Amino acid sequence: MRKWKQYIALLVVVLTFGLLFGCSGANESKAPANKEATKTEQSQAAFPVTVKDGLGEEVTIKSEPKKIVSLIPSNTEIAYALGLGDKIVGVSDFDNYPEDVKKKEKIGGMDFNIEKIISLKPDLVLAHASGAHNSKDGLKQLKDAGITVLVVNDAKSFADVYHSIELIGKATGTAGKAQEIINNMKTKLEEIKEKAKQIKPEEQMKVWVEVSPPPQIYTAGKGTFIDEMIQAISAKNVAGGLEGWPMVTEEKAVAYKPDVIVTTYGGAKQVLERAAWKDVPAVKNKRVYDVNTDLVSRPGPRLVEGVEELAKVIYPEIFK
Repeated sequence: MRKWKQYIALLVVVLTFGLLFGCSGANESKAPANKEATKTEQSQAAFPVTVKDGLGEEVTIKSEPKKIVSLIPSNTEIAYALGLGDKIVGVSDFDNYPEDVKKKEKIGGMDFNIEKIISLKPDLVLAHASGAHNSKDGLKQLKDAGITVLVVNDAKSFADVYHSIELIGKATGTAGKAQEIINNMKTKLEEIKEKAKQIKPEEQMKVWVEVSPPPQIYTAGKGTFIDEMIQAISAKNVAGGLEGWPMVTEEKAVAYKPDVIVTTYGGAKQVLERAAWKDVPAVKNKRVYDVNTDLVSRPGPRLVEGVEELAKVIYPEIFK
């Protein structure tokens, strides 16, 4: 999971797709069928569509995808949120949400199984722009097999995630739903920020986020979702001056003297038991908490839930 956390990032902006609901003087019993027919016609009209992927390459999707393989959990979550769950035929070994993914064929972990993917006969593969997921040889083999591959680039901010949702929405004929998801995320995030404005500068908590324990302690610095989330709730990320997901010595972590410590791997108990940390304010006051790593590091629709979870543990008196 540590490797996974370090591959944090994904894309997003917004493209609207108008849904027309044709209504004639037909009776009520025929209305549902008419709506379904209209949706089908609209979906067909949306194709072929050309989008620019995470590598800056233009990808043309000739017709509505019927079978989709996702190589990374965040893309899978976006696809499900767009209502494409029934079309997903393969997911990575790391996929765990929603529950339905457990029924899907597994296509490997960091190194995906090319033969397995080809055997599933997908007409669209949702790939990723970093790490082994962007294995040039692997993706080329998929393309040579006649499979359309859409590379979704790394998301390092909420804006990037919005772009990812928009991109996948346009590529699958669900741009209208994508816009709806983005709008809901933006609304919820603004509501949280508005609530956090009541926190005065001198009352802002200093937060240390630990994504892996000693001997190699990693934290979340600038350019990560966690840093953006902490800022959104009017708190201070003590490692905010560092970039990405840096490794920090135990001495430096202790020197930060955080008011609150958050772990993303279930390590709150062990942090409280560290002798060298006994004088850290967060430890002395027993303000050490575990949060769901997927919610705070997986660039998908549930990121706002991650903001809410952080807000509740850092400012429980405000975010109840």
